[in-house]
Amino acid sequence: MRAEPSAHTVDWEIPPTPDGMAGRLERFMGPGKTRAESAVEMGGGALCAALLLAGLWSPAGSGLRESWSTVQLIVVVLAGLDLIGGIITNATNAAKRWYHRPAPGTRRARLLFVGAHLAHLAVLGLVVLDGDLGWVLGNAALLLAGAVAVEYSPVPLARPVAVTVWTAAVLVNLFWLSVPLALLWFAPLFHLKLLVCHLVPEAPLGRTDG
Repeated sequence: MRAEPSAHTVDWEIPPTPDGMAGRLERFMGPGKTRAESAVEMGGGALCAALLLAGLWSPAGSGLRESWSTVQLIVVVLAGLDLIGGIITNATNAAKRWYHRPAPGTRRARLLFVGAHLAHLAVLGLVVLDGDLGWVLGNAALLLAGAVAVEYSPVPLARPVAVTVWTAAVLVNLFWLSVPLALLWFAPLFHLKLLVCHLVPEAPLGRTDG
């Protein structure tokens, strides 16, 4: 016998934010983040960052890592930390409430956020992958086509469409946009952050029954 689902409430009310840099940062991350969300964000981010760094310094990543310059290594580590943090942050109720709020210009803001990440592809492709334009352009096409598909899907279909285009992007990268073993994580995390975590509209839910 199925248990009754827990009661939840949807809360779209955005709390006020301070002026200046603190307010801009809070709005970028999502205003009104709960302590529990912050704890998951910090703890989960630390865990995944540690796993990434351990992987890069493991035997699987040592051969490539040793061939990287200091600049290349910094780019890889910063890219990984940005993706990990972005995946978790964009999955929070606070981020969903802010980036999918019913206000003019939010669609444009979401697509601009996605478009800004083309710079990530360019830097990684040109600096770390020695100018691999095929990899850069291939992932740019996957990102932009996927973003349009998700953003313009009816709301009930946005999640399955996002998972579909993410899966397609992962498969294309694994079979046709090859990178060294130590960078196999980049494309799955990159497209997950933007196509699934950022673009999928989800109601910010809170429990009402403890």
